[in-house]
Amino acid sequence: MSKIAILTDSSCDIPQELAEKYGIDIMGFHILLDDEDIVEREKYTPEEFYDRMRAAKGIPSTAAITPIQFCEKYCQYVDEGYTDVIHVPINRSGSSTYNNAVMAQGMLREERPEHHLNIHLLDPHTYSMVFGWYLCEMARKLQNGAELRHVISEFESQMNKMEIILGPYSLKQMKKSGRISAAAAVMGELMGIRPIITLIDGKTRVESKVRGDDKVILAMIDLCKKRTEGVEDFDYMIGHTSIPQAAELEKACRKAFGKAPLTTFNLGGVVSANTGPDTLALVYVGKARD
Repeated sequence: MSKIAILTDSSCDIPQELAEKYGIDIMGFHILLDDEDIVEREKYTPEEFYDRMRAAKGIPSTAAITPIQFCEKYCQYVDEGYTDVIHVPINRSGSSTYNNAVMAQGMLREERPEHHLNIHLLDPHTYSMVFGWYLCEMARKLQNGAELRHVISEFESQMNKMEIILGPYSLKQMKKSGRISAAAAVMGELMGIRPIITLIDGKTRVESKVRGDDKVILAMIDLCKKRTEGVEDFDYMIGHTSIPQAAELEKACRKAFGKAPLTTFNLGGVVSANTGPDTLALVYVGKARD
């Protein structure tokens, strides 16, 4: 009989109560901020981390989870009699974490030569609850008796449709992470110009620019409407860094789309370390990519 584990990392931004409900293991990233080593989900709440970023002198940096850490977790599953683990780490193109998981599989063969653990390593091509929500869906279906290969196929198909629109109100982190150019960041801060950015298949692109914070939400919704034209069963989610504009975005989306979001969620430490502590995210199901 199969015994299946689900493993991810703190970039998933799954609330702890949902992780516990569905038995999802979450490994925390290390984040370095002003010489403080922070293990995500252990020391600060998301709101406390945003405040730390706003008050910090420097910019946070993240460290990939190591092959040794993954190997230790895989060994634990072997020792506990698991037959399969579905491992969904952070987007492969944005971190070396995925490749470290590949290396850990080779290390596992050395640590447990006779093991029979099937490791299903999946690249979500995205971040945060954009994949975390559907990872919870996968776990729920498995609990209800769904076939392993079927839920994996469904998850990969769903990830092939997910898109994000980011509306940052501060640009310091965006500049540091390379999401926007240094020149654009400086001009943005001086002139109040805000970029509207898509994050699709792990790649960011500045789609437009608006002048003034009051125009960000409308621009995000207009872009979402254009990108989802003709999409059936349109669903969306809202991510935020606990800023007042989050409630405004939800209200505007309910009016524009005629329905409530699937969920609203906080952008976690790893994600907000790149987007900044003052950011909105509009997540939606777009057209399937080739």
